[in-house]
Amino acid sequence: MAKSSFIQDFKAFALKGNVVDMAVGVIIGGAFGKIVTSIVSNVIMPPIGLLVGGADFTNMKWVMKEAVMNGEEVVKEAVTLNYGQFIQDVVDFLIIALCIFFVIKGITALTKKKEEAPAEPAPEPEPSAEEKLLTEIRDLLKEK
Repeated sequence: MAKSSFIQDFKAFALKGNVVDMAVGVIIGGAFGKIVTSIVSNVIMPPIGLLVGGADFTNMKWVMKEAVMNGEEVVKEAVTLNYGQFIQDVVDFLIIALCIFFVIKGITALTKKKEEAPAEPAPEPEPSAEEKLLTEIRDLLKEK
């Protein structure tokens, strides 16, 4: 009996609209990330590298300890601080964040309801029975 309940609970969770929407968003986001990474690596970074003297950011590094070699064979890899890759990743992130900002802004603009002309003001609420009674008493006192 417990298995049946577990399976039903999982099925109810997995088939909720927001879970399916999130899964689609993750898949599309992964594909979108590849496109943006390609744009950054192949379109944006080469001109920036040219502006800074033809440098390729991904290959920039600080060698903290040289590799140990035995002829042509590498005995120990070099210890490097790859700051160029970090710069590349930061630029990738900023461009992806900017693209997502524009996409969200566009979606918000498309889904925003058109502002309608202001409707007629709502009629004043009907006075309560107590207010009606007090108004009648006031009117009677005015007549005297």
